[in-house]
Amino acid sequence: MFVRNLSGTILWLLLAGTVVAVPSPSASPSPASLSHEQIAQAIKTDSVTIPTPGELFAALAKPAKPDWAARYRGPIAMNYKTRAQIALNLGGLIADGFIAVEAQDTQQVKNIGGDIVKMAKALGVSENILARGNSINQFAENDEWSALQEELESTQNEVKGSMQSHRDQDLVILVSLGGWIRGTQVVSGVVAKNYDEKLGQVLRQPELLRFIRSKIGQISPELQNDPLVKSVNDQLNAIEQIVATPFGRSLSLAEVTKLNESVNKLMEEIQKKN
Repeated sequence: MFVRNLSGTILWLLLAGTVVAVPSPSASPSPASLSHEQIAQAIKTDSVTIPTPGELFAALAKPAKPDWAARYRGPIAMNYKTRAQIALNLGGLIADGFIAVEAQDTQQVKNIGGDIVKMAKALGVSENILARGNSINQFAENDEWSALQEELESTQNEVKGSMQSHRDQDLVILVSLGGWIRGTQVVSGVVAKNYDEKLGQVLRQPELLRFIRSKIGQISPELQNDPLVKSVNDQLNAIEQIVATPFGRSLSLAEVTKLNESVNKLMEEIQKKN
């Protein structure tokens, strides 16, 4: 399970009972592992949030050394009809931006940055996002990859902040969810291709799935009854069963493969143009 410390100093990665600290540049040395009781308490606090795609990929990059460009997908529609589908796909696009940054692909970053701006406009949050889009292009032109990663984090926060100011907290949850789903699609695909037990631990996250589904349960009844949102929630329930291996055990290769197939199916539905 992934737990993000909102102070920005430590990202905790809980891997099947062990804790690995992934520090930010200003972080202190790695602390000791948390006890099972501390983990149980941590998932109840406000410091837990759906991990960003950048956080998911950081957990994977060093042990697996993925071919990030091989994880690109084709263009998606820019004119979805419902706000729920727009929000889910905007989160996925932001994840695509992180993939392009990991690949250090200037043109791909610029293309995705433009798509993020277009989709953000459809949600009515374009004013500050336009400036972010310009910054993304500039950093890409100058090969400033660390700055680009920070800018994508800021872009995602800008989208969320704008929607929160418009009392669209429901859509904030869906943007975060869309990013996590796309990120998990990529991570599970890489782990399936480069399987070992440690990588299998990265995907053992039943607590996170329960947390995500609890957040879906907090959105408005109208959005909960949206056919796509209902389908996503149902499929997340099935995915939770796949990753709910006994405490201390990694997902097997067969389980990782099944997870990847399930998330692929979920992504296909999210990006499908009706």
